Amino acid sequence: MTAPALELPGPLVTADWLAQQLGDERLVVVDASVLGVDTPGGFRWLSGLDDHLIEGHVPGAVFADVLEEFSDPAGRFPFTRPDLDRLTAAARDIGIDDESIVVVYDSSIGHFAARFWWLLASAGFAGVAVLDGGLTAWRARGGTLATGFQPPRPAGRLSLTPLDGFWADADEVRGIVDGAVDAALVCALSPAEFRGEAGRRPRRGHIPGSVNVPVGSVVDRTSRTQLHGSALAERLAPVEAPTSARVVVYCGAGIAAAGTGFALRRAGRADVALYDGSLDEWAADPEAPLITLAS
Repeated sequence: MTAPALELPGPLVTADWLAQQLGDERLVVVDASVLGVDTPGGFRWLSGLDDHLIEGHVPGAVFADVLEEFSDPAGRFPFTRPDLDRLTAAARDIGIDDESIVVVYDSSIGHFAARFWWLLASAGFAGVAVLDGGLTAWRARGGTLATGFQPPRPAGRLSLTPLDGFWADADEVRGIVDGAVDAALVCALSPAEFRGEAGRRPRRGHIPGSVNVPVGSVVDRTSRTQLHGSALAERLAPVEAPTSARVVVYCGAGIAAAGTGFALRRAGRADVALYDGSLDEWAADPEAPLITLAS
């Protein structure tokens, strides 16, 4: 007898839904965790692999190295998105193929999982969802954790085709700032970074014309689950552009922006793009304007 089709209920799934599907050979559970740490030499991004192996992961989950394997090693900045060939190879290496249903999570507030979702969804892979609340939600429901290495399932053919509209570049952002391109700019960083009071880059502030929707504002900070309905609408209210209008989201390195962008898409905005270079690229250009606000 043919097994019934495994279908995602949407771009976001609950820990209960995931628990019911564990063990299905078509399911690929992905841990996309990345750690940000302050060191004597400054801030650094670190792979979450050690925590995945030692502290534990959802049983059967494989680890996706968003920092290295799912980024462009030749990029000027961390997390530069990979080209299609690299993305395809990296995805197949962790067991993803055309028959897979992928659920991705992280150990933070979901923005690294959203970044992984964005990479696959923008490449035409429809069968991917984010685990609502990530590892925190899995633990809260009493889900068991596995440790050690999980060998990926053998991957078959993976056919990816880039979709329009998911990504923005510096030229488009300059066009928005200059008024030549009709789109809204959304900064997903904290209010302090938006105002220019904090930040790791030598040049601080936000891109002119931006509104601030911090990635931390679209999740419940205790449960780390995504906001819904009127609660989400309230947080997205600063984005006054019509639902049909294009929205370009940015942050520091294109990660927080994926979290806010994912929330905007869940709220019904179809044309949401992520500025991949974000402020790492924009602030590195001394001619690119930045706005700071008095506290």
